[in-house]
Amino acid sequence: MKKTYIYILISTILFSSMEIVLKTVAGLYNPIQLNLVRFFIGGIVLLPLANYALKVTDHKLTVFDWLMFSLTGFLCVVVSMTLYQLAIVYDQPATVAVLFSSNPVFALLFAFLLLHEHLDRAEVISLIVTIIGLVVIVNPTNLVNPIGTSLGILSALTFGFYSIIARWAGLKSDLGGVAMMAYTFIAGSVELLILVLLSHVKGISRWLNQRSWGQSFANIPIFKNVTPEHFLVLFVIGVCITGGGFAFYFLAMEQGSVALASLVFFIKPALAPILAMISIHEHLTTSMIVGILILIVGSIISFTDNQRQEKIA
Repeated sequence: MKKTYIYILISTILFSSMEIVLKTVAGLYNPIQLNLVRFFIGGIVLLPLANYALKVTDHKLTVFDWLMFSLTGFLCVVVSMTLYQLAIVYDQPATVAVLFSSNPVFALLFAFLLLHEHLDRAEVISLIVTIIGLVVIVNPTNLVNPIGTSLGILSALTFGFYSIIARWAGLKSDLGGVAMMAYTFIAGSVELLILVLLSHVKGISRWLNQRSWGQSFANIPIFKNVTPEHFLVLFVIGVCITGGGFAFYFLAMEQGSVALASLVFFIKPALAPILAMISIHEHLTTSMIVGILILIVGSIISFTDNQRQEKIA
């Protein structure tokens, strides 16, 4: 059990520093390029763990598995993480971290709507409390950064949707979480690479450059600043934060339980803003502090309920 908490601690610190590190290199890389590089590296880091898990369960990848990897890769890497990366460009790291941490609640909602899973009283209360916390953070009466906030919420929403599709696909083909995640990252990176290459096609590039919103998506670089000079920052983003963060998260899940490992996403809304305040001197507004406290209450309700359900199971 002690080892599990060490895994949770490492994963939480890595995930909580993610937005800060990505914000500091925002001017160095195109947001889509950075998304491509970090998930490709992250997928490669997770691949040995994934292949070991497949070997242990004697699972041979099927056509259905690869179709699911293509779908989950598109939803996770191409859609959700692109929105997330753009949110970091337009908004404060602490705000994006807190908004994205609400993705388990959206997953709960999609599980109810799509998989017709039963929501007990604690889950409904957690859902309502989390929505209140998000509203307080967003503060619709004084919306300073509508683009960044919208991108952050959409990123969390689409990641929640991806989580449910991945869970359904994993149950259908009896795939473990680490295998699903590793191959999702790799499939999503390949799909994103195709879109990046398309952005260099003359007609598409010209059309995107003619639109104010499209200039970040035209002629997206692949290898710009991917040099020995920037090796350390790429190592931290790809290997440590993306690959290592998820690896320790899955190790915590294997050693402990799903409910215990989920502590990572429950602590992050509180820890990420504190790290942002210390490292990059980010200012926290009163509404943000109040919203974070409300989200933590919602997370505690959800975590306690998950533990209760696992004990019953």
